Formats: sequence, C-alpha cells, structure tokens
Amino acid sequence: MFKVVSLFSGCGGADQGILGNFRFNSKRYTKLPFELVYALDIDEKALNTHKKNFRCKNVVCGDICDIPSDDIPNHDVLVGGFPCQSFSTVNPTKNPFDDRADLYKQMVRIAQDKQPKIFIAENVKGFMTLYGGKIFHNVISDFENAGYKTYPMLINAADYGVPQKRERVIIIGVRNDIHHEFCFPIKPFLDNWVPLSVAVSQLAIEEEKYYFSKRAVEGMKRAKTNMKRGLAQKLNEPCLTVTSHLAKVSLNSRDPVLLVDPDKELYRRFTPREAARIQSFPDSFEFVGSEADAYRQIGNAIPPVMFWHVAKAVAELLNKVTI
Repeated sequence: MFKVVSLFSGCGGADQGILGNFRFNSKRYTKLPFELVYALDIDEKALNTHKKNFRCKNVVCGDICDIPSDDIPNHDVLVGGFPCQSFSTVNPTKNPFDDRADLYKQMVRIAQDKQPKIFIAENVKGFMTLYGGKIFHNVISDFENAGYKTYPMLINAADYGVPQKRERVIIIGVRNDIHHEFCFPIKPFLDNWVPLSVAVSQLAIEEEKYYFSKRAVEGMKRAKTNMKRGLAQKLNEPCLTVTSHLAKVSLNSRDPVLLVDPDKELYRRFTPREAARIQSFPDSFEFVGSEADAYRQIGNAIPPVMFWHVAKAVAELLNKVTI
C-alpha cells in the first residue's frame, strides 16, 4: 500500500477518490492501493465530516503554516487542493497575491522536506491564466526546484463521469529520481457526459425552503439584461459548476438552479444530497453539521470520481517504480 498525506483535505473529496471503494451512478470505483496516513485542514467542521467517513488515525485541525514538516509522517503521495479563492474567475477583483495564494508554498515545503515519490496538486481553471500565467509559472517553478518533474493539465470533471462541467488544473509531480513519465488517464466519458438527472431524481420536492420566492423571481426579471441570471439547468446535460456558497445561491448570479415549473416561474436550489451527487459523492457519504456546513463542504470539494481516475493513473506509475 502506498501511503498518502492529504493537505487542505476538507471533508475528503480527494481522499474518497484516492482510496476508492465506493459506488456512484451504479458504477463501482474499486479500492486503490493507497492508505491515508495523515489529513490536515484548518476547518474543524469539514474535518468532522472527514472523521465520519474515513478511518485515518492522524487527522489534524490546524494551520499548515504552523505545522513543522517533521510532524508529518513519511509518505509516497502528497495530495493538496490548495485554497483557490484568490485564483477564481468567479470574482476576478480578488487579490491574487494575498496570503491564501501563498499557501501553495507550504505544500512545496512539505514536498521538499519529505520528498514523497509523487504529489498531486489541484486548483481552479483561472489559476493558469491570471496575470498572464505568472502565478502558474511561479508555482510550477517552485515545485520543480523542490525536486520534481511536473505534469500540469486542465481537465473537465464531466469527461470522467461527473455530472458537472467543472474545469480544474491538476499538477502531477514525479520525483526526479523516478525515471517514468506520468500519463493522464483517458477521458472515458468525453463523448458521453453523465447528465444532471443522475443527481436530481425529481424536479418538484416538498420542502419549501429550497424554493425561491416570487420576490426573488421578480428581482431576477427586473435585473439588467446583460447579467447571467436564472441559470436553470437541463437535466439531460451536466450541471454547471457548483461552488461553496450553495446555501446562498441567487437567481441574480451565475449559480446553477432548477426550473421546476416554467409556467409558474417556479425555481429552486439543489438539496445538499443533490449537490453531493453533482460532485460525485456516493450516497453513503455522510456530512456532519448543518445544511449550510454541508453545502460549503460540498462546494469546496474535489469530485471523488474525477480524482479516482487521476489516482488510478498515479498508482499505475508507482507500481512500475516498485517492480
């Protein structure tokens, strides 16, 4: 078994993916040859969910900046979706050089000090292009200076069986002394995307709290015509990207919503379980805390099914190393 350290683990989307052994959309995602030996996040509520779903003995709630490298066990694979708010294209006015943007350096520090065979880093699409690619170039350069060959790629979760159009940058790092090239997995769903209907079993539900008020609908209709609004999703296509503010979804935003009845102009937001399915979490995955907590954890997560495919390709490379 290859040992894994998970930084910025959140509720465990990436960890579910790399461990495997779950079902989604009637498909079994087999157990992969990885053991989670350490998980770290600053969000205690997210870690409560992590603890509920995984048997990792070393789950730490803390700021990675305060964690000495010696506190982290030796491992084969380092995983980290370092915080992406500063790089997001959803709000291009945010400062891409704030403290969160520098958190990738902590992942570089751990990689340099512990020298795992492989690292897997994840971030949003905008990370590649902000400031003419300067930030992306700096990140790649820092990881390479830490002793790794890097393999970055922009991938769409929908191409891997996730019912969501979610583009993310994946950076694979292979330690310089490993003389094997990494190959990203083929895209098994490239021409056959999984539709949103997998996550939403029926449009109309009983709980009134998920429905938008008439006032919200009228406000959307009065909004400026150049705004993207009321982004009602088609059930026969993948959903648009869900985010961490699922609990505050608005009709006057770029948030995906459901149009339950066009004649009555009846819209609603996704339930937490629907949102979890959109992210490809198995129904067996339990979220701890309030609905608002669950929405935030789900929106911040890495889709497990997408990550399973990436992790499987990593396992195949590692098996070549150990032969």
